Amino acid sequence: MDKDQKKKLKAQFKQNEQDALKSSIPMEIVDLKELLSFLNREDAPPCDHTLKESIEFLRSRDLVPEKIVPWLQEHGGFCDCEVIFNVYDDVGDIVGWHLDENA
Repeated sequence: MDKDQKKKLKAQFKQNEQDALKSSIPMEIVDLKELLSFLNREDAPPCDHTLKESIEFLRSRDLVPEKIVPWLQEHGGFCDCEVIFNVYDDVGDIVGWHLDENA
């Protein structure tokens, strides 16, 4: 296998991983992006090491926390600040949201 073939296979593997992650998200991408923005807002309370703010957001959007929280935890989001940092690490590029943005 030559260098170009390896490069193409690597790119395809990465794309397949991204596609699988994207299809596993149990809410609309726009809702996930807005959740990240909500948690990262300037007036957000300090993290109390729960998912209180995340659950509040989900319920305010008529989303089902019982379906979404396990997915957040699967991606390292066991509290609100971990959702911002760990879940963001996995999905930031997919949702088009970045920590240095306000929305």
